[in-house]
Parts: sequence; C-alpha cells; structure tokens
Amino acid sequence: MAKPHNAVPQTHQGETPVVKQKNEEEGLRGTFASVMLLGLFLLLSWIGVFVLFLVRG
Repeated sequence: MAKPHNAVPQTHQGETPVVKQKNEEEGLRGTFASVMLLGLFLLLSWIGVFVLFLVRG
C-alpha cells in the first residue's frame, strides 16, 4: 500500500529525518529572481512615465 503524502519519515532515536530542502530552496531562488525582475520592470516603467511627464510639462 502507498504511503500517505503527510506521512512523517520514521527515524531511530537521535536521528533527524532527511528533508527535501534543496529542491525547495532552488524553487524559492527562482521565485525571488522573478519577483525582482518584475519589480525592476515596474520601477523602470514608473520612472519612464515620470520622465515623460516632466519633458512634456
């Protein structure tokens, strides 16, 4: 029978369970980079619109 998804890995006394942390960190690193790029795009867009406002005003 298959293990349920929320099953806690069994360990012996004194051992710590192995956690899949590396894959999660890589995914979060990509998410962080995407958010930074989106923020940079928004910031540059606002600066561009502001400069256009100043030039035409």
